[in-house]
Amino acid sequence: MVESWTDHDRLFKELISTFFEEFMVLFFPEVHEQLDFTNTHFLSQEIFTDVTDGDKHEVDLLVETKLRGMDSLIIVHVESQASFQKQFNERMFIYFSRIFQKYRRKILPIAIFSYDTPKDEPNALAINFPFVQVLNFNYLSIELKKKNWRDYIRSENPVAAALLSKMGYNKDERIEVKKEFFRIIIRLELDRARESLLTGFFETYLKLTDDEEYQFQEEVKAMDPKEAKKIMEVITSYERKGIEIGVEQGIEQGIEKGIEQGIEKGIEQGIEKGLGQVAKRMLSKGKKVDEIIDLTGLSISDVERLRAEMDIEID
Repeated sequence: MVESWTDHDRLFKELISTFFEEFMVLFFPEVHEQLDFTNTHFLSQEIFTDVTDGDKHEVDLLVETKLRGMDSLIIVHVESQASFQKQFNERMFIYFSRIFQKYRRKILPIAIFSYDTPKDEPNALAINFPFVQVLNFNYLSIELKKKNWRDYIRSENPVAAALLSKMGYNKDERIEVKKEFFRIIIRLELDRARESLLTGFFETYLKLTDDEEYQFQEEVKAMDPKEAKKIMEVITSYERKGIEIGVEQGIEQGIEKGIEQGIEKGIEQGIEKGLGQVAKRMLSKGKKVDEIIDLTGLSISDVERLRAEMDIEID
């Protein structure tokens, strides 16, 4: 089975650019104290060509800001790394030198390592001779798998919530991690757009099995009623967003098919296909028929037909 491709760079860039100050205070509080967050500006993505191998590399995130009480601008460079790469420290130095060459400003480099196997990543690059030290390049770094997720569950920080999914936990803790994620989310009381961003990030990296999802739902129901209700509201809102995306994708597929078979009929088929896919996903998670009908607008006969195709018993 071929695994679906995940755009890790885009996910981390979206998370950190939306919650840049929260990211800095969470992992680098001493730096946070020195930065002026009233003067932050996200620079366009830089693309550098490696002349040795011909590849093009994109810098993940560049933030232009100031130090408190200082007039001169600095640049914070944040680079996320989802898979192990030899000589990553060399790449960080190359990025540093290219960015400095273009902007001629002080640069603070930060690396985020998010791959699943903890490693001892270097955070420096040195070039020395017996008679002279030519280079001593250092950068800040975070290895998420070395972070204990339990150390962050009392945090009122949206970045901490999302990154629970990439921290160090064992297989038996997966359901508990998801519960604590939603506990943080409801405490934060964010707008729906930001809730969806965080939930989408978390769900991308911590996908429960069907059995785990059923157990998760049962444990949520056993919580304090007020807390359980708020969590289910967040989940429902996220699923509604998923339905909207599914419908949009269905429309796009329908339009493409409609070029050959007629636009109107193609759009209808696309919408039906998108809603059907969403309904099947909800059935696999043990959702009630009434809830599926309410969220998708499908008829009970449609849901029963889909259930029969999946050979799932429903209440």
